[in-house]
Order: sequence, then structure tokens, then C-alpha cells
Amino acid sequence: MCDSTAIEALEVAGASGSLAAEHIHILQPEAGATRGRSILVGVDPRLRVIGSFVFAAAVVALDRPLPLIVAVAVAGVAVLASGLGWRRLRQALAAIDGPMALVVATLPFTTPGRPLFSIMGYGASIEGFMSAVEIALKANAVALMALALLGSAELPEIGHALRRLGVPAKLAQLLLMTVRYIEVLGHEYRRLRTAMTVRGFRMRFDVHTWRSVGWLFGMLFARSIERAERIGEAMRCRGFNGEFPVLTEFAYTRRDALFLSAALGTLALLVAVRLAGA
Repeated sequence: MCDSTAIEALEVAGASGSLAAEHIHILQPEAGATRGRSILVGVDPRLRVIGSFVFAAAVVALDRPLPLIVAVAVAGVAVLASGLGWRRLRQALAAIDGPMALVVATLPFTTPGRPLFSIMGYGASIEGFMSAVEIALKANAVALMALALLGSAELPEIGHALRRLGVPAKLAQLLLMTVRYIEVLGHEYRRLRTAMTVRGFRMRFDVHTWRSVGWLFGMLFARSIERAERIGEAMRCRGFNGEFPVLTEFAYTRRDALFLSAALGTLALLVAVRLAGA
């Protein structure tokens, strides 16, 4: 039982590894290619996690456009310094600012205040527009800094760092396993969609389409449960006891001291800009 399950899990792991190399992950885009040219290589992952949360808290506390613009600029520079490059920066901005455009377009019309302009009798307020701009700037700054600090690191390192920071073991393992096999599930979904297309299925807005899509996700859910059971059996056959072994221990180094200095300098810059504009 253990031998057959282990062989099957090895095949699944090999397939998911090749798929991960072929597809860009949202949570960790091009991490392997960026490690060589990132100045953050060698920085303790625990500091990256803490830094991203502290920066997010500081940005959320800001309430003026100028320090928020500075925060977005600092986060953009951090993305470039992490080795992700201009292409990834543009992709991240496009993914963030798409939904934010809806907020900027609608919030001025739903927030009372001084009139800015009106369209077909619906008035937009200055307060609503400024609130929308602040929300968009905060979202961009937080997301870009998280991408810079976490997107250029290996996700297993981030998971182990969360565990070392006191995150419950099951939650950290859930993160690691989700990221590890999310592309496998995506591949399974594409296989089922291809099978449906070969059989003549075409996506339309009718009852048959909705029923077929329901069957599709039901089958995907069932196969996901079966695969999870097989992987769990294979892990137990290998002696898994609820903890993933860590081959390297985290230790603070000179790079970590430089990272802390840069982080404190960034916070001081945001505070100074905020106080100057008070």
C-alpha cells in the first residue's frame, strides 16, 4: 500500500514541479530567476514577513496624499531592488489598479461633501475623490512592498518563517501545501475543460452550460479530495509526524542589520513627510 501510494505521489510531485516551472505563480512570480539579482538574498525571511506587516500598518495609518505617494514610490523602488524588474512591476500595478479604478470612479458619487463635478445630475464630491485616491495609493503601496519582500523569496522559506514567528503549525502547513499543489489543481481543471471541449461543449448563457459547469467543479472537487488522500497516505508512509523538517536554521546576519536599517529609515521618511505636511 505504501509503495504504490508513494510512487503515485512521486509522479504527482514531478508533474506539479514541471507545471510550476512552466506557469507564473501569482503569489511567487519568477522567484527562482530573481534570487540571483536580488539584493534581498540572504535576508532572514522572518524579517521580510515582519517588515511587510509593519510597512502595511504604517501605510494604513497615513491620511495624507503626499506621504502615501512617497510610500508608493518607496515600494516601487523595493520591487525593482528585489530583482523582479519593470515587467513584473507593470503587471502588479495593472492587477492592483484594475479594481481600484472602480473605487475611484464610484466613491466620489457616494460620499457627501463639497461638489467637484456632476454627471447627468449625479454630483461627485471632493471628499469622496480624495478618499478614493487615498485608498488606491494605500493598496498600491502595501501590495508592492509585499511583492518586493515576499515575492522574491522561496515560499517554503516564508512558510517556515511564519512557523518560527508563532503562527500555528497547521496554518503554516496549509499555506505550504496550498501553494505547492494549486497548480496541480489548475492543470486538472484544464484537463477537464479540454475533455469537455473535445466533446463539443461550448460556453453559453443557458441552463445546460450552468449545469455542465456545476458538474465540472463537482468533479474537480471530488478528484481534489482523492488526490489529497493519496498524498496524505504517501506522507505518512515517509514518517510525517505533523512537522516539516527544516534543513537550515534561520540566523541573523550582517545583511539583516542592513535590512533593519533600511526599514527604519523608510519608516522615518514616511513619518517626516507626514509631519511636514501636517
